[in-house]
Amino acid sequence: MTQEIHGTVADGFETVREEFAAFVSTERADYEGQLCAYVHGRQVVDLWAGPPTTPDNSLYGVFSSTKGAAHLVVALLVQDGTLELDRKVTYYWPEFASEGKGALTLRELLAHRAGLIGTDTGFTLDELADDRAVAERLADQRPFWRPGTTFGYHALVIGALTGEIVRRATGRSLQDVYEERVRAPYALDFYLGLPTTQEPRFRTTQEPLPSPNEQALRAGEPDGRRSLTGIAFNEHAAQPTELVSLPNQTPIRAKGPASVGGVASARGLAGLYAAAISVVEDRAPLLKPDTVAEFGQLHSVGHDMITGTHRAYGLGFQATASTWYPFLSAGTIGHSGAGGSQAFADPRTGLTYGYTRRRFTLPGGPAPENIRLVQAAHQATLAS
Repeated sequence: MTQEIHGTVADGFETVREEFAAFVSTERADYEGQLCAYVHGRQVVDLWAGPPTTPDNSLYGVFSSTKGAAHLVVALLVQDGTLELDRKVTYYWPEFASEGKGALTLRELLAHRAGLIGTDTGFTLDELADDRAVAERLADQRPFWRPGTTFGYHALVIGALTGEIVRRATGRSLQDVYEERVRAPYALDFYLGLPTTQEPRFRTTQEPLPSPNEQALRAGEPDGRRSLTGIAFNEHAAQPTELVSLPNQTPIRAKGPASVGGVASARGLAGLYAAAISVVEDRAPLLKPDTVAEFGQLHSVGHDMITGTHRAYGLGFQATASTWYPFLSAGTIGHSGAGGSQAFADPRTGLTYGYTRRRFTLPGGPAPENIRLVQAAHQATLAS
């Protein structure tokens, strides 16, 4: 039975609805997902499918799309002059200097160049939920490559590292700054620390459904728990992290760790980036064009030591055009999430986009349907 598509699109964006409907028609009957887009601060797409989900009653774990919200805070503080990109991390956090990390700058840290992807023995779940606990462990950790010489995705820890710098510079947690300056003023449905009043809206992340082929391939994989990738994803810990289940853990949702703990709707994802680059409800954009350009500039491009694939990063954000959608404008800032979510802002066209779904997709990262959905939204934006 084909699922019904709910929601609205603005004139000229009908093709986005058609693409969403075409995708949903091929999915399992239990599909749940949401899609939202703005252009120059005006909502142009607001769609969802999969009862009982609606944007009003459903929130999802968005995994690493959280990093976009976290590093919008860092961008704001750089714009304010509270943080300086080319200051050494130790200027804000003296204890960070141990084990040969003293020369690393904030800019290099944001570009995933620290080599501080995890610890030798891994983290407990309670530690992963607590950015301060992670930061304390990492301050004493020897990096896994010489800082600044190469790059690799700091999957579970980058938000704790940058969050500790925010805390040292402002006296407040990154989550508190985000709530005060970003989420609350715009009433965004994107939380770093889910209030108990919002808990009934949370939809547990569902396990992925690998094909028999994928299951066979995975069964034949060697044990890589102590590889760089295994360490970065905490697979070598006494209790290895099950990435799929992270948002389903109450401590993760409650504390909102800045690498992976965000909970949002598609409206929240797209609205975050609309607020970042556009006038929204007579409010000036959070970021000035020069700040967007600085954070969207390519800083790390090539072979990612953790993913083992070609990747591109700006400062705290993925270089979304270079990594996923080459038809988007240079300087697009955003971040995807392992469960399939995707969010970004294209500053040249004014398009901001948010997608989230309930079932985790393999092999992780933005769900493949985003390619057609983003392309349809981009083409409609150019034609509008």
